[in-house]
Formats: sequence, structure tokens, C-alpha cells
Amino acid sequence: MEPIYITGHRNPDTDSIVAAISYAMLRNALGDRAYTAARIGELSDQTEMLLNKFDFPAPKMLHTVRTQVSDLDYDTPPILSAAVSVYHAWQTLATDTLVVPTLPVTDEDGRLYGMLTPEEIATYDMRFIKSSRIEGIPLFNLLASLDGRLIHAKAEQTALSGTLVISLPTHAGLPEISSDSVVLCGNQPEVIRLALEQKAAAIIVCESEVPETLLAGTHESCVISTPFDAFAASRLAILSVPVSRICRRENLVSFHLTDYLDDVREATLKSRFRSYPILDENDRVVGTLSRFHLLRPKRKRVVLVDHNELHQSVPGLEQAEILEIIDHHRLAEVETDAPVYVRNEPVGSTCTIITSMFFERGVMPSKKLAGLLAAAIVTDTIVFKSPTSTAVDRAMAQRMAKIAGLSLETLGQEIFSVSPTDGTDLETLYFTDFKQFQIAGHSIGISQITSLDTEALSAQKQDFITLMERETAQHSYDMMLLMLTDVLKEGTLLIAVGDLDSVEHAFNVSFKDHAAFLPGVISRKKQIVPALSLLWG
Repeated sequence: MEPIYITGHRNPDTDSIVAAISYAMLRNALGDRAYTAARIGELSDQTEMLLNKFDFPAPKMLHTVRTQVSDLDYDTPPILSAAVSVYHAWQTLATDTLVVPTLPVTDEDGRLYGMLTPEEIATYDMRFIKSSRIEGIPLFNLLASLDGRLIHAKAEQTALSGTLVISLPTHAGLPEISSDSVVLCGNQPEVIRLALEQKAAAIIVCESEVPETLLAGTHESCVISTPFDAFAASRLAILSVPVSRICRRENLVSFHLTDYLDDVREATLKSRFRSYPILDENDRVVGTLSRFHLLRPKRKRVVLVDHNELHQSVPGLEQAEILEIIDHHRLAEVETDAPVYVRNEPVGSTCTIITSMFFERGVMPSKKLAGLLAAAIVTDTIVFKSPTSTAVDRAMAQRMAKIAGLSLETLGQEIFSVSPTDGTDLETLYFTDFKQFQIAGHSIGISQITSLDTEALSAQKQDFITLMERETAQHSYDMMLLMLTDVLKEGTLLIAVGDLDSVEHAFNVSFKDHAAFLPGVISRKKQIVPALSLLWG
């Protein structure tokens, strides 16, 4: 079953991570086992602490949802060992149900050795129009092709070489036989006796058993009996050569399961092969693809939670199939090819919406999931002090806290008492909860760090400014902001670089050394972004 990835935004906060986890658990509880929680960024210290507290593993890291070879309905034809006979390969290619004209050939470890098509077999077979000499045919392959019985061979003999000599009962006289001959005959005692005397390389007795009286004494010839006639036996002997001798080994073009469809298309345009081998992470062959498979590829399926903006989402989203969007932010520019389920509510946390969905569908969350949902709501609403917080947030959090046996006030103290500066470098600290916005043609980056005491962070203001100025120059931002949100003071120290005049007009403040305190401002989406949108709207 192909997974459906549920993912939050880049630089995920606790609400984004818990929304993905809880919605996957809800859908799985309802019988939709394909849903898988994912993330597209590293966990913050706060999120990691809460996952550990409630005993949840981190969601799967998802780097992209671009279409890959693994998403294609590629062919899985028989995969030949390099040691099998050409006869066996031809039988495989000639099977009526097989629609793949090329077969991968592998070594004993399953890694790509070459590719085999009917053309290689035909080219090899055509050599014997003017030559009847076979070289190094493995004895095991020969017996398998001839359905033969080995009557005599030297102990050390593993392969057979020589010139094919066919003697039919209707022939007058005896054929010319030497030690280099591979004699094919019927129930012809004189021919068999002559071949033994001349120490022929091999004697293949067709459609008859070999009289034991002829084999009395010692001799050096390999003797085989077969139910096939001499003509068929000669053809089968020729086709007993290993496919390793004739398969194409040069200029092979192969792809890995993780290769992206765009790159595969480009590579196939530069070559003219009908089929290409596919390799897994250990370089073992798992199938083949042709240009036909590139026409209508399957796309990865995703559910977006806690965001609906393309630049905040997983890379490659334009190649994926969006099934649902569950969010509490403004509606932005994400486009879909078909109608999708969208649930967007003006509440303080996406986990509030998902908690409501648990009750609507009659699914009781476990004690530890209820605790995690309550923690996510408390975190995203900043203990219900954020202007985005609603009565619904508080009601859902209280219901979850009751199931989990927790106090929301105690939980809030525990969450925001975790110092965000402990053991964290400045750049990681800035980009842990960072979002990019496009507002009226302006490119803006906004980071938010929330804690009970922002004094230690304020002391690093100049270092933050240096970092933000560097990022503004490298990525052409019109403006970069840092919100140092203090839960106790119920306000934000806003640090800005770039277009300071616009920031001052938007919030009606004067910046001193790139910073100003905004009392009562603690929400990025409800207070910072709308103010800038109104300014440029």
C-alpha cells in the first residue's frame, strides 16, 4: 500500500508535528492504514521534550515529494543470473505472458551484470551458419538444455568445447572424427566405437540409450544421452552457453529507485534503449522501466496540516497529489488539480481542529495522545494568551487534559520553562521556528522564539542582527524579523533588518538599534503578518 504522507510546514513547531502524528493516528484508527506522519525539518528542543514526555517517536523525515522511480508502475520481469543458459533465457523471453523485450542479467550478488534482448541471442546464433564450433559450454547447462543423462565424464570436467559432428544412421560410411569432435549420433555402435577410439571430446547419443558393452574399459570421452534428435541437440548445445557471454555489458544506463523522474526523463532522451534496469539502495536489480512508464506516473499523495503555502511546504509539492488541507492560517497559493477536502478554522492551533475531529468521528484518543494534543494546543496558543486563542482551543485542551490526567497550567509552565538557548547555536535557534512569506511582492522572513524569560536572548541581539543581515543579502529578503516573545511580559521584542521604515509604520513604533518592544503582540500570524499585509495592501 502506497503511503499517504501527512506533513506540516518547514521548520516545524510543536503544533505542526503533533498535528501530523495525531491525524495519522485518527485515520489509521478509522481503518485507513496508508496514512503516515512526516516532517520536513528538525525538531525543536520543545517538541523533542514533549515527544519524549509522552513517549512518541519523531515522524519520518520527508525531504521531497518529487516523483521518483519508486513511484512508477515499473516492470518486474524475470531477472537472469549470468550463469544461466541462452536457451533458458530464450524460453523466458518467448513466454506469452511476458511483455518486456529486455531482461536484466545479474551477478551472484544480484547486482547488474548486463542486459539481454532477442537481438543479442539472434546475433550469437547467426555465428553458427558458417561455424559449428562450441567453446566452454558448462556441462551443467548442457545437461539441463538437452534434458540429458551423463553417462561418463572425467571427474574434473566442468565444460565442453569442440566442433559439432552430426552422424545420421542414413549416412554411408563413417564421419571424420578427431579428439576435438563433439559427436552427435543415434544408435550407431560403429560411430560410437570410432569416437571412443579417437578420444572425441564428447559423444551425444540422441533418441537412444548407449549400449553398455561399448563403454567397457577405460576411455576419455564425455558421454551423454538425450531424448532429442541430432538436429535439435545440436541447436540446444549451441544455446547452452551462459548468457554472460552474449549479454550487452557496455554503455549500460540504469536508474535507482530514489532517482527523480525529471532526471530519468532527461537521461532516457540521451539514449535509445527500449528498457532500463532499476536498482535498489544496495545496487541490486529490482525491475526495469521503459519510456511508456514515464507518460503517466503515479504521484506521491500528501495531506497538509498547519500550513497551506507552497514555499512553507515540502519541496516538490507541485508534483504531488494533495488530498486534504487542515489548517488554521490564512488561505494562500497552494493549488490542486482536483477538489480536495479542506478544513480551515479560525482557532489558535491545528491540533484543536484535529481534537474536534476525534470527537466528531467517535474515536477516543489514548491517554498519552490526549496529553500530547493538550500540550500542542497550550504551546501554539501560548497558554491561551495569544490573540489567536479561542474558547474552542481552551475547551479542546481541557478535554484532552482530563483524559490525560494533566493540569494545563502546570503543563504550560513546564513547556515554556525550557530555555531555548541551552546548547543551541545562534543560527539553529533563529531558524527553528522560521517562516517565509510573500506579501504584495515583498519577500519576508519571520522567526519567533517564545520563552518565560527573554533576557538571555535579548543579550544576543547584535549577533542576531548580524545573522539576519547576512541572510537578507544572500536570499534577497526585503525584510527579516525576529520575535522574542516573552510569556510573562505578554509582549514581543521585535528585531528587524531591511526595510525598517515599513516596520515602524506597520506597528507605529520607533526602532532603536533595530529593535522595539511591542506590548500585547505575541502572534506572528494574527498580529505581525496582518499588520504588514495591511501596510502594503
